Amino acid sequence: MLNGKVLIAQGGGPTAVINQSLVGAIKEARRLGVEGIYGAMHGVNGILNENFVDLTQETESNLENIALTPCSALGSTRDKPDLKYCREIFKVLEAHGIGSFFYIGGNDSSDTLRILSEEAQNAKYELRCIHIPKTIDNDLMVNDHTPGYPSAAKFVASAFSGVNLDNRALPGVYVGVVMGRHAGFLTAASALARKYPDDGPHLIYLPERNFDIDAFTNEVNTVYEKYGRCIAAVSEGIHDNTGTPILGSLNANLDKDAHGNVQLSGTGALADLLTEAIKSRTNIKRIRGDTFGYLQRSFLGCVSDVDKREAHEVGIHAIQFASTLDRDGSVTIHRTADYKVDYQLSRLSEIAAKTKVMDDIFIKDDAKDVTPEFINYARPLVGPLDDVTRLSAPMLPKILQ
Repeated sequence: MLNGKVLIAQGGGPTAVINQSLVGAIKEARRLGVEGIYGAMHGVNGILNENFVDLTQETESNLENIALTPCSALGSTRDKPDLKYCREIFKVLEAHGIGSFFYIGGNDSSDTLRILSEEAQNAKYELRCIHIPKTIDNDLMVNDHTPGYPSAAKFVASAFSGVNLDNRALPGVYVGVVMGRHAGFLTAASALARKYPDDGPHLIYLPERNFDIDAFTNEVNTVYEKYGRCIAAVSEGIHDNTGTPILGSLNANLDKDAHGNVQLSGTGALADLLTEAIKSRTNIKRIRGDTFGYLQRSFLGCVSDVDKREAHEVGIHAIQFASTLDRDGSVTIHRTADYKVDYQLSRLSEIAAKTKVMDDIFIKDDAKDVTPEFINYARPLVGPLDDVTRLSAPMLPKILQ
């Protein structure tokens, strides 16, 4: 049984389905008869400042609409609590009679929860801590995949499908920089909508492999000479053979967040760097670069059905695990068949502040594309994509030439 009131918060970057997890947890807590369900506005920062909303009072109809609304309904934060921060949080939780804390977030949020869990035990404060997974990066250890990723992957695949049509109509070079930090799953999703042999992206660069700017420009030029055009999907986390982010070659003073993460997104600097390198080292005239940025996180038109369902279910299972298992942990997703999943409660220490990267089996030996194994892994998560078709009419013979 759950002791005391329930507190739910959301941390880190938003996703298109993070509110499904929130609503799933609220509804299951209600079903179990929990006396009070609170929401902390802007994560642990909201706890510290007692910025709570009474989710017990939220109507069922509004919850249904919130579940379908992308981004974090409770707001978010990048705060990383230290011991002093935790002790202040415990004071607030105790004053409000809160016995269970559910934090929806990625690996940084799970690390925050790990710290809270450990400090609660040290302080002899009875607090059940459950992490509910979400991240578009798909980089949480133990999980087969993470809520938020399938919808973001659907956006990336759809966007590159559109870019491919544009690039074929007006040929040139296009470089698209995709989120994902040190995991290439999101960039790899750019391959999911390819239909014809010459469809882009023609080159895919992942942070699981070293990146060389000279090799990159040569490979772009080779593809351009073959097709008269080239599309490259590039992860924001690409690095050289020393592990230094390529973006660092442009700006040595990269900003970091409260968790110590280098800020790889937020500007178009990497796309600019790569397009300038192509311009200076080839004779190609039409070169364009984009940084997808926040568009990937909460886009309204590209929500995966699998993502919606599983995000809701991890919220439900979080409440169930908290009420039946006498331990803290993180809800994890495990693929059991093609396509079925199972939910388990894993140790926070297995998830917190750790990064899962793409398996070698997902990356082609030349390190410039993904394998059929990746396509088979990702396609059930993303679901059907809009089909595109080319004209099939034959060319007429020339008369004047």
